[in-house]
Amino acid sequence: MGPRAASRLARLGLRTVQDLLFHLPLRYQDRTRITPIGALRPGDQAVIEGVIELTQIQYAKRRMLLSRVSDGSGLLTLRFFHFNAAQHAALARGARMRCFGEVRAGKSGLEMIHPEYRLINHDAISPVEERLTPIYPATEGVHQQTLRPLTQQALRLLQNYPESLHEWLPETLLHELQLPKLADALLCVHYPPPDVSTILLEKGEHPAQRRLAFEELLAHHLSLRELRGRVQRHPAPVLDASGKLMAALLSHLPFHLTPAQQRVIGEIRHDLARAVPMLRLVQGDVGCGKTLVAACAALHAIEAGWQVALMAPTELLAEQHLQNFTRWLAPLDIKVATLTGRLKKGARADITARIQSGEAALVIGTHALFQEGVLFHKLGLVIIDEQHRFGVHQRLALRSKGFNNGRYPHQLIMTATPIPRTLAMVAYADLDSSVIDQLPPGRMGIETSVISDTRRAQVVERVHQACRAGRQAYWVCTLIEESEMLQCQAAQDTAAQLAAALPDLRIALVHGRMKAREKDEIMRRFKQGEIDLLVATTVIEVGVDVPNASLMIIENAERLGLAQLHQLRGRVGRGTAQSHCALIYHAPLSRYATARLAALRDTRDGFEIARKDLELRGPGEVLGTRQAGMLQLHIADLARDQHLLPQIEHTAELLLNSYPAHVPPLIRRWLGEGAQYGEV
Repeated sequence: MGPRAASRLARLGLRTVQDLLFHLPLRYQDRTRITPIGALRPGDQAVIEGVIELTQIQYAKRRMLLSRVSDGSGLLTLRFFHFNAAQHAALARGARMRCFGEVRAGKSGLEMIHPEYRLINHDAISPVEERLTPIYPATEGVHQQTLRPLTQQALRLLQNYPESLHEWLPETLLHELQLPKLADALLCVHYPPPDVSTILLEKGEHPAQRRLAFEELLAHHLSLRELRGRVQRHPAPVLDASGKLMAALLSHLPFHLTPAQQRVIGEIRHDLARAVPMLRLVQGDVGCGKTLVAACAALHAIEAGWQVALMAPTELLAEQHLQNFTRWLAPLDIKVATLTGRLKKGARADITARIQSGEAALVIGTHALFQEGVLFHKLGLVIIDEQHRFGVHQRLALRSKGFNNGRYPHQLIMTATPIPRTLAMVAYADLDSSVIDQLPPGRMGIETSVISDTRRAQVVERVHQACRAGRQAYWVCTLIEESEMLQCQAAQDTAAQLAAALPDLRIALVHGRMKAREKDEIMRRFKQGEIDLLVATTVIEVGVDVPNASLMIIENAERLGLAQLHQLRGRVGRGTAQSHCALIYHAPLSRYATARLAALRDTRDGFEIARKDLELRGPGEVLGTRQAGMLQLHIADLARDQHLLPQIEHTAELLLNSYPAHVPPLIRRWLGEGAQYGEV
């Protein structure tokens, strides 16, 4: 490869022959037969062969090259928007060609836009493809016509020198699991033989695909196990405390901890008393009391003489944490500081000085916590709320701030998006996991209904009745501005319409483009009962706690993922009154949207919803799309391949105990340099 081509391939992570072998097809095209033009239908992907009857340049809104091709059964137009003079000359009348592309309905009949094509000799017999044609992940400047020949070269090398690709899984294990050898699996996946089951291939269930998916998931699992071991080789401060502060806090509360909260607090205190860094994920459903668990963990660290940093994804959530922690800790004479991006220069300098001196025992903030110039005196515990909303490098920056005399801080990660066990086994193999699986007593639960937007007037009347009865309500819109394409009701228009329809209610609007001060003021008024109906975008998804709000309306609910819908629904049901959530949809619904809304209507269990979300949308929705460096899978699919995970855990133990030298090259094969992200 020349340097220019090599740099383009590097954008896809392709630097070695092995990289090419493990750059696996996304899907396949069937080019094994020629379809008569007369048999084509819009939407078909097909190979056709015919004679060019006419080629001309057309000047409309943009210049384009059109070729008319006939095979005796019909006519097809080939349309090219990007072409050169040589291409125009080659597509001359009378030339014979074979091309592949997607058939579309055009103004003058069927057409293909930018098909793959080649000119063929009139007299010679040109064979069709014998195997399915792979489609690879590509990028600008690296097309399928580049990747396929390169991959064929790599596969020929593999066939000639099979020993060059080492088999890191023991042969006895492959036999036990009935998995093919790695080289055979790669050959089959790149160029499936003519007799292959296309149904199994399309589902990703062919034995060759299963073999590669198994090894890929194993590599991810091993990388996180290795990172966990590396982190635990670092020393951490031993946070030994009697629990006096925690007991004082609990004595002031008007309720008791649930058994689940008590269990998780015990697990955290056990970790904090050890000389290795705690890496614990606390997950639980909305409203289960994670914040109070975090407060107990913070008090343990503070009593031991160390500082605590709590990082929240938004200023709104940081403000709410500040209010809760100040209310809980003020009677204990513990100083709580806050650091957000909107602080003025003087106030910021004062806060950072208090943090550096150690006067601020607990610091609550947003991403401003890990900016330059923020230095901690003795940071012993980092608490990260809704961790999937932060980039990996941001979390790493905060962790490094706690480095003190060769010791790293303990980390507690909280999420209100419950994670299915199958996902956690791979995505969080480097973390201990605690589950708060009980809601506080007295919660009535939330009744959920799915309603067509043709019944919107009835929903408005229901909101009116609830607010007149002294309750409060949310009306959530998915966009701020009008969009014809998405057919979503704009929040600003909705607020105006509701104000006109319900003039006796106090209605306010909050959205992400408002100034933080204005937004916070509206939320404060809503929390204090000065607003009856809050029209909002999804900025209220996380953390807002208004016990008197008992009605949640989500408009265009089909546009949101299950995890986000569940989070929004969790904004109500926080008091003792029966709460309701109405999911308004715009017909027609896709199959996936129907399944999502039905899942939310039928269960309030966040773990069951997360399992369904994994099944419907894959791990990205459950983990959050900003989870950089996590689960960039080539061929494995967590929902499809979850049955492999127990065996993967067993295999990981086998390799770590009996074949430790096999682990690093296996990880490098599938993750390259990606493993470095896990140390947060």
